[in-house]
Amino acid sequence: MSDAPRSSSEAAVSELLSIMARLRDPDGGCPWDLKQDFDSIVPYTVEEAFEVAEAVARRDYPELKEELGDLLLQVVFHSQMAREQGLFDFSEVVAVLNDKMVRRHPHVFGDRTAEDEQAVKVNWEAIKAEERARKGREYDSALDGVPEGLPALQRAHKLQKKASKVGFDWRATAPVRAHVDSELEELDQAMASGDRDAIEDEFGDVLFTLVNLARHLKLDPDLALRRASNKFEGRFRQVEQLAGAPLSDFDDDHLDALWRQAKRQSD
Repeated sequence: MSDAPRSSSEAAVSELLSIMARLRDPDGGCPWDLKQDFDSIVPYTVEEAFEVAEAVARRDYPELKEELGDLLLQVVFHSQMAREQGLFDFSEVVAVLNDKMVRRHPHVFGDRTAEDEQAVKVNWEAIKAEERARKGREYDSALDGVPEGLPALQRAHKLQKKASKVGFDWRATAPVRAHVDSELEELDQAMASGDRDAIEDEFGDVLFTLVNLARHLKLDPDLALRRASNKFEGRFRQVEQLAGAPLSDFDDDHLDALWRQAKRQSD
């Protein structure tokens, strides 16, 4: 990398840090920014991460550039608040990250070897276990490290991946697909009983199993659902245009016909 691009990047980051500090300055800063704390900013941090994912799903790279900037702002915002409290600053966040990336890639920066992606994953997990031990964290379960605050689909996916790493998994896709049918049958039974708790429980099992199927199919369930939602939104808007009147004015048969027409036009 040449000196010029590196200098330009450093200047841009320095300017961003200065802007954030100015926004948080009690003397003339932004009232909204000054009012925020770690807890109030977290929802925005999560939202920006999802907007990055959406830009990737749509392959909208100009939008991705902007959303990555918004996500970086969240890191800078948290770091500024931490600096104000004497906890840490942005440079320390980057330093910890740099150390971690070098430490977790000894096959690149050290003397370990990794012949393929699986070997890299094995090394990664071993190094993370060493880090937990150094920090005095007891190993309770192979599922440690999956935050409860993750969106439900992502948490299910991560839990399943961690269980798979210790051999707790189906070895093929076919039995997972069969298990989807089994869980649907149990949902049907719960629905027939009218027991709301049982229905919710079985419905959750169906979703959890579908996430497992997505994992075996090498799909990201969250991105797949986003794609389906975007498809539905596009077709629904087309139905509204075709109808030319409030959809509540039409009966089910007419709405179904409009939906089929919108589907044909979008396929």
